[in-house]
Amino acid sequence: MEFTKHTTFTLPNRTTIAHTMYRIAVDFDGTIVENKYPKIGKPLPFAFETLKAFQKKGCVLILWTCREGELLDEAVEFCRRNGVEFYAVNQNHPEEAGVTEWSRKVDARYYIDDRGIPPFQGWGETFQMIFPDEVAPIKRKRFFLF
Repeated sequence: MEFTKHTTFTLPNRTTIAHTMYRIAVDFDGTIVENKYPKIGKPLPFAFETLKAFQKKGCVLILWTCREGELLDEAVEFCRRNGVEFYAVNQNHPEEAGVTEWSRKVDARYYIDDRGIPPFQGWGETFQMIFPDEVAPIKRKRFFLF
């Protein structure tokens, strides 16, 4: 199902709501990649596939991390090389760049963080929590029988 500004959908409790573009704040270390801070760990299974699926559905992704400076630049570039470019990084809008007196908490509908409550369950489960009527966009590996 592709969402537009005028799409409506029904929640599990049968409440029908109009779709508004979801803003999703995503942590980096321990959520997109294994936590090897200050190094960059290996991508967690299905992280980039799921983030791309969120973008395909019109979600706005904001990278929300404690990384700063060169370490932040490395994380942003790592995500870009894996096909995910964020709308903003540690801010609500790209236009806020350079403004440091504001709180770093961003305005989002969902916050995906390995240290959140409930604890991060994995990308497939996260996708299902946000889009319960959709199938997670995870391609299963094929196994060959010999």
